[in-house]
Amino acid sequence: MKKLFQIVRWVAAITLFAATTLSCLATDSAVLRNGFSIRHEHRQVIGIITRLYTTADNSSFVDIPTAEIDHFESLPVETTAAPTAEHLPVQPTSKNLAQAAKPAVDLNEVVKTASGTYHLDPDLVNSVIRAESGFNVRAVSPKGAQGLMQLMPQTASQLGVRNIFDPEANVDGGSRYLRELLERYNFDLIKALAAYNAGPQRVEQYGGVPPYYETKAYVARIVRDYNKKIAAKKAAEAATKKTATGKTNGASTTKPRKSSPQTLAKSAPTPASN
Repeated sequence: MKKLFQIVRWVAAITLFAATTLSCLATDSAVLRNGFSIRHEHRQVIGIITRLYTTADNSSFVDIPTAEIDHFESLPVETTAAPTAEHLPVQPTSKNLAQAAKPAVDLNEVVKTASGTYHLDPDLVNSVIRAESGFNVRAVSPKGAQGLMQLMPQTASQLGVRNIFDPEANVDGGSRYLRELLERYNFDLIKALAAYNAGPQRVEQYGGVPPYYETKAYVARIVRDYNKKIAAKKAAEAATKKTATGKTNGASTTKPRKSSPQTLAKSAPTPASN
C-alpha cells in the first residue's frame, strides 16, 4: 500500500512538471488597459513594472507599468507558428470580443513595422514610447502632445497623420519624425532626442541639449532604458557565442578579434531638483 502511494505521488509530480514545462514554452499575450496586446515569451515583475521578454534569449524586452496590464492570455506555440494574413496586424481578445469592442493592437507588430519602414531599432522606438506616453494610446500632455509618441497636432499634420490617436498612424508618424531628426543631426541620438522633446529650434539655439530640466531628464531616461536593452542583447549574444565555442571543444586556434565597446551614447547627468 505504501509503495502504491509513492507511485501515485511520483505520477502527480511528473504531471505537474510537464504542465509547467509546456506553459513556459507557450507564448503569452499581455493585454493592457488601453487596448494593446503585447506578445512575449516570458515575463518578470521588477518593482512596479513588469518586464515582457519578446525574445526567447532575453535580448529584447519591454517594460510596462504593472498597473497598466489588465490580464494575460496564453497563446500556444501551435497557434502562433503560422499566422494567416487575416489575423495580422490586429489580434482580437476574449475581453474585447465579449464587449463587442475594437480588437487589441499588437504593439510589437506596430513598432516592428514602423521601425522597418524608417530603418530604426525597435528597442529605441519602444524606449521613446515608454518615456513619452507610458504606452497609453490616449495620452495627452498639458502642452497638447497626443498619442503613443506624443505628437503635437501641427507636427502630426505635417507628417500626414490623420488620426493622431490611431496607434499605427501615431507610431508611424513618430518614427518618421525621429528618423528625420537623426538625419538632421548626423545621427547624434542625444540631439535628436532633445529636438523630439524641446523642438529643433531650441537645439540649434543652444548648440545641443537645451538647459531645461525636463529635456535633460527626458534624454537621460531614454538613453538609460535603451542602453539596458543593448546590454541585454550583448549578454544574450555573448552567452550564445560561449555556448557555440564550447561545442567546438577548442578545435579552432585562431584568436578572437577584440571588439571595440559599443556604447550608444552618454547623456549629461540629470540635474538635481531644487
